[in-house]
Amino acid sequence: MMNKWCAAVLALLLALPVLACAQDTRVFVDDAGREVVLEESIERIAVTGPLGQIAVFAIAPDDLVGLCSEWDAVAQAYIDTAKYDLPVIGQIYGGKGNVNLEELMAADPQVIIDVGEPKSDIAEDLDALQEQTGLPFVHISAYIDSLDKTYLRLGELLGMPEEGRLLSDYCADVYARVKALSDRAQKKRLLYIVGLEGLGVIARNSYHSAVIDMLSDNIAALEAPSSRGTGNEVDMEQILSWNPDVILFSESSAFADAQEDPLWQAVTAVAEDAYYEVPVGPYNWMGFPPGMQRLLGMLWMGKVLYPDEADYDMYEEAARHFELFYHSKLTREQYDALVKNSIGRQSE
Repeated sequence: MMNKWCAAVLALLLALPVLACAQDTRVFVDDAGREVVLEESIERIAVTGPLGQIAVFAIAPDDLVGLCSEWDAVAQAYIDTAKYDLPVIGQIYGGKGNVNLEELMAADPQVIIDVGEPKSDIAEDLDALQEQTGLPFVHISAYIDSLDKTYLRLGELLGMPEEGRLLSDYCADVYARVKALSDRAQKKRLLYIVGLEGLGVIARNSYHSAVIDMLSDNIAALEAPSSRGTGNEVDMEQILSWNPDVILFSESSAFADAQEDPLWQAVTAVAEDAYYEVPVGPYNWMGFPPGMQRLLGMLWMGKVLYPDEADYDMYEEAARHFELFYHSKLTREQYDALVKNSIGRQSE
């Protein structure tokens, strides 16, 4: 009888760690409708792609165990290297399927977060990755008009409700203000030009055109809008035919050539000095990749196109965004350098 009692006690003692562990977990229902078992407290995070990296860096920069891709060199001017000098694990989504699953597992994240617009098979993808690695994967949806909900969900997921609420309130406020500005503005006929030769356009209703379509009459109406950041390739004849009133040039595009090239001088936007270069730092403000910096791009685009309607100080808006999303103090000198080919040109 004594031996049976001792064996029962021993079995109970051996089970205690398992029971304790079970009590320290929770079930989180992600935005793909998947039930994912997570540890109660999360302090080690990995991400599946660049959108996740941008989103999570804002709310929990010290908890990232690795990066999906290196920060651009321009980021060094704004972001504390202690926060981004992390091992590069690779990415699953975002254009480069180069993740090293062994390195991902070695980094020992408590959760891997996917942020963005969900693919049709996102649930199956993440279930397969979870089964392959034994690590929990979670999807959080992110759309330009509901980034406030994205941060509420991230706050819930990471046990950081106050931080999530702060970012959520910012997203809701910026979107509402710019949407109101857009609704009352007389839309300007605009092209967004990309590519070294200046012969790529971000077409209306494409994956990257949400902000452009909201704030302007995007005249790049094409039958098959490209979902890539390189846009749709056209020729100069097509640009001349569209003859936009305003042109936004992406970085490393034809902005510098527009002043001298006779062909560009024949375009109304260039002839009337209504062409601007999108600021870049740490990312392209208009959304390449299409992350949370699009909110900053919305404010910038509103100020460029409708300065009389945009009754806000753009430096103050940019400084607030950098503080919240990059944990960085943006100086006036840095800001002036960022907008020198856009807002800065308006005062020349």
